[in-house]
Formats: sequence, C-alpha cells, structure tokens
Amino acid sequence: MRKVCVAIPTYNERENIAKLVPLLLRVFRENRIDGWVLIVDDSSPDGTGEIADELSRQYPNVQVLHRKAKLGIGAAYKDAFNQALADQETAVVVEMDADLSHDPTYLPSIVSAAEASAGVGLGSRYVEGGDVVGWSKRRRIVSWGANFLTHLILGLPVRDATSGYRAYTRQALANIGFMDAGTRAYAFQVEMLHKCERHKFRIEEVPITFYERQLGKSKLTRRDIIDFLKTVLRLRFWS
Repeated sequence: MRKVCVAIPTYNERENIAKLVPLLLRVFRENRIDGWVLIVDDSSPDGTGEIADELSRQYPNVQVLHRKAKLGIGAAYKDAFNQALADQETAVVVEMDADLSHDPTYLPSIVSAAEASAGVGLGSRYVEGGDVVGWSKRRRIVSWGANFLTHLILGLPVRDATSGYRAYTRQALANIGFMDAGTRAYAFQVEMLHKCERHKFRIEEVPITFYERQLGKSKLTRRDIIDFLKTVLRLRFWS
C-alpha cells in the first residue's frame, strides 16, 4: 500500500482528536500503511489546536495546519489537499471526520477501493453492509433526502454521495480542479464526486457503519442545508 495522508478538519474537537489520532496510528501500524495525519484546525476556541500541536510533537507522522478562523469544511479540505499533494510521495488522500463517527478500522478498505478504482474509495452507509447508529429520525430523513436529490438531479452513480469518509488517489485530486469548487460547506462532498464523475474517475463504494458523535455538537446547520440545495442546482444547470 502506498503512502497515505489522512486529512482531519477540526473545530472544537479537543476531546475527540486526542482519542482519534492514536487509533489511526494503530491502524497504520497493524495494516503496514505508510501513513501520516494532517489536522486542519480553524482556530478552535476550546484549544483543539493546542492538543493537535501536542500530538504532532509526540508523533512524527502527525502534522497540523492552523487557519485563522472558521472558514468552512470545504475550504479546510482544499488547504489539506494542497498540503498533502505537496508531499510528492503521498499517493492517496483520505477525508475523515474528527468526531469519532468514522471508525478508523475501515481505513484500509476505503484506501484499497480508491487504489483499485484509480479514483475514489467511498465509505458508504447505504450499500449492503452499511449502517448508521444513533441518528434521530429527522437526521435520517435529511441524509436520505440529500442523497435522493443528488441522484435525481445530478445522476451520480453512488448510494452515499454525502459521506465524508472517503479516499482520493493523487491522480484524481491533481486533475479534477478541486480549488474551483464553489462551496465551502458540506455540499463540497457532493461537488467533489461530481467533479470526479465528469473527469471519468471511477467511484467505488465500500460499506461502513457510521456512529453518531458522543462528544460535542453536530455542526450541520440550516444554512448548510440551503447551501446544499443551491450547490446541487448549480452543478446541474450552471456548471
């Protein structure tokens, strides 16, 4: 398996990031993955950035990118992708949430799917074997509706276009023009898959179980939902 970067945006995740990074590093060791972690912190007022710096001092394969303000998850991933691609040996870049909703043990299969497809390995809650644990009925409806609209309007050939647990090959990121993505919010995930599809990069889904966060609060807002609808319509009719 080639060199892998795991990019983790953070905002007020001090307790979670302190637990997640050791788990990830153990997955690297147990699966013989040449991996490194890139934490992108948006000046979290709870001290997440300081915890991330402590982790980077403790572990040589952990790096931290500090940003001056909360600028959106899409913008965080753009910065992360640029830094990951600056390392010429990095062949796969993984997106992962900091809140422990994404189980690190799925990382090898998601990375392998990206390498096998030469495009994207997508951790999917909605293929056979996938599941969600701990969501309210409202949250399930919002997620189902977002994926239904994405498939209906954009025709993306995936079941879980909104999943934030995914891996891109270096070739895919280098060719799809991710810096041109028009949203900085959660709809960035859909826009990235749309770009991959338009550039003929294959997307392979693998089943995961998604766990609702135990610590902290969800950052999904009504504004994000509105931005999602605008983004899907823009991609369909004006891109």
